[in-house]
Amino acid sequence: MIVIVFRYLLPKGFRGITLYPFVFLANEKDSSNEVLLNHEKIHIRQQLEMAVVFFFIWYGIEYLILLLKYKDRFLAYRNISFEREAYKNEKDLDYLQQRSFWNFYKYL
Repeated sequence: MIVIVFRYLLPKGFRGITLYPFVFLANEKDSSNEVLLNHEKIHIRQQLEMAVVFFFIWYGIEYLILLLKYKDRFLAYRNISFEREAYKNEKDLDYLQQRSFWNFYKYL
C-alpha cells in the first residue's frame, strides 16, 4: 500500500480512495488514522481478489443499480457491498488476518 496525500484527486466529501496499490488521502493527518487506513486496506484486499479491474466493474455496476434503487448518491455509495464490508470492519485492526476470500459477498 502506497499512501499519497493529494486532495485534488478525491471527490468532494471523501477522505480517501484506493486505486491499487495506491491510497490517496485528502489530508496529511489522515496518514496516521489507523481506522481510515484499515478501511482502505480492506479495499486493497478486495481489489486484489478481483484482479483489480473486475473490482471496479463490479463496483460501478452495483453503484448504478443502487442509485436506481435509492435515488440518492450517498445511500447508493454506502450500500455497495465493498463499502458495507469496509465500514463494518474498519475498526477491527485484525480483521484482514481472519477475513475469508470474497467476504464482501456476504454484504450483497
